[in-house]
Amino acid sequence: MDAAHQVEGIDEQRHTPTDEPLFNESVYLDVVDASGNVGGYVRLGLYPNLGVIWWTAAVTIVGRGPIVAARYDLAAPKNGFDIDDQGVTVTYCVDEELQSVTVTATSPAKSFATPEAAYDETQGEEVDLAMELTWSTAGVPYHYAITTRYEIPCTVVGTITVDGEVFTLAGPGQRDHSWGVRDWWSFGWCWSAIHFDDGRKLHLADIRIDGVPPLGYLQRDGDVQSLEVANTSEVKDTDGIASSAHFVIEPGGFTVDVTPTGFGPLLLVSDEGKIDRFPRAMVEAKTSDGVFGRGWIEWNQPQG
Repeated sequence: MDAAHQVEGIDEQRHTPTDEPLFNESVYLDVVDASGNVGGYVRLGLYPNLGVIWWTAAVTIVGRGPIVAARYDLAAPKNGFDIDDQGVTVTYCVDEELQSVTVTATSPAKSFATPEAAYDETQGEEVDLAMELTWSTAGVPYHYAITTRYEIPCTVVGTITVDGEVFTLAGPGQRDHSWGVRDWWSFGWCWSAIHFDDGRKLHLADIRIDGVPPLGYLQRDGDVQSLEVANTSEVKDTDGIASSAHFVIEPGGFTVDVTPTGFGPLLLVSDEGKIDRFPRAMVEAKTSDGVFGRGWIEWNQPQG
C-alpha cells in the first residue's frame, strides 16, 4: 500500500475545522453478529460551526422492524465525541490508536414496524437503547487518497440492549473517521463494507457524480489493493428501500450480489427544508466465485 493511503495515529483525534457551516467531523462504526441475526451501527457527526453533534444509531434484528435512535440537536462537545445531553449519553474511547475503540451509549430510540415507517416521525414505539461494544482492528487501516477519511476493518464484541433484552454480539464490523464539508442533500452515493469467509475484506464508496473515481479497497492477509472499478446498482421500491444490490469490482475480477437483511433508515432534513432519505442496511453477500460474506451497505438519496 502506498504512502497516500497510510493512516497516522494522530488522525484518531479531532481536527481543526474550516469556517464552512457544514464542516463535519464524524466517526461511524457498525457490527454484524456472526450468526447474522443481529447487527447495529452508531454514528457521531459533529458540526462544530453549528454547535451541534448528530447522534444516529440503529439495531437490526432479523424478522423485526428497525430500532432507530436519531437526534440532530445535541450540544457539541468541546473535546472528543462524547455526548451527555437530553437523555443521550455516549462515550467514544480510543483504547489504542488504530487498534481499538469502545463505544458505550444509552439513548431513547424508536422501534418501527417496517423500514419505511422510520421515515415518518409520527410512527414508532418508544424504547430504551444501550450499547457497549469494542471494535478491534482486523486488517489494514486505509486512508482515502482524494479526501480526508479513513476506513478500518474490525472484529467486534459486546452487547446491545433494547428495553432490557440483551443481545451479545461477536462478529465482523467496520469503523471510519472523516472530516470535511458534509452536505447530505447535494449528491447520492453507495457505501459498503463486507467481510468474506475466505478472509477478503471489501470496502467501496461509489460516489454518484460523473468523473469521481471509485474509492475503497480489497484486502486480505495484509495485502491491500485500491479499487479501480466499483460499480454498484440496486433494486429498490418507491421509498428507496433496496431488496438487492450488485457490485462489479476490479481488481479481483469478481462481482458481488448483496441482500439486505435488516434496515436502519434515517430521514435527514436540512435547515432549508431539503429532504434526504438514507437507508442503511445489514447485509449478506456472495461473490461470483461463491464466497459468503456479511457487512453493511448504505445509500444516500437526496429527494430532488
